[in-house]
Amino acid sequence: MIKDIPINERPRERALKYGIENLSDSDLLSIILRTGTFSKDVKFLSLELLSLVGDISSFKNLTFNKLLTIKGIGKVKAIEILCVVELSKRIYLKKDDVLVKITCSLDVVNYYKDLFSDKKQELFYCLYLNNKNYVIERKLLFMGTINRSIVHPREIFKNAYLSSASGIICIHNHPSGDINPSLEDKKLTKALVDIGNIQNIPILDHIIIGKDNYFSFMENDLL
Repeated sequence: MIKDIPINERPRERALKYGIENLSDSDLLSIILRTGTFSKDVKFLSLELLSLVGDISSFKNLTFNKLLTIKGIGKVKAIEILCVVELSKRIYLKKDDVLVKITCSLDVVNYYKDLFSDKKQELFYCLYLNNKNYVIERKLLFMGTINRSIVHPREIFKNAYLSSASGIICIHNHPSGDINPSLEDKKLTKALVDIGNIQNIPILDHIIIGKDNYFSFMENDLL
């Protein structure tokens, strides 16, 4: 029990004495969880959570319902844990888009492939570029199976107007790992290209991200 641990060796005190970076995984979780239950100490609760996950790197796959299977973790604690996990992802993935200049499809893949890491559903992003091919905004527009009934061109081009973009690059993932464009991918891309030509805001590329590879409509002369 925490109360049985010498004060200087308790998680918060160890953080102050040795630095947060030197805490164990269970100590970090104990501080995040803050309290246990009447019958379960917070230290034991953190160890049980680690046992459920198996490995600290697997925290990225935690779900709300899975957390609720642990007695002592209710809705509030589950949300707090998931918020910490999401914040850590954003810190790791965050890039200074203002400094990103796109010169080829591979630039897009190298800068943004981590956005799709371990994702189980399709995500559709648009990069909005200025006339010097610098990214001025990155926006997640749609989630789910990508098709023309879900991806609305008006949303894509509305954001282009709001950001005064000169060009657009679309990116979405295929969680299956198969990067070959589907018929819907091709139809959607053609529709966006046609609208972009009319609006004078061209679709510069549409890139499909797989597990370790990608497909570029521009590179394959499909724009």
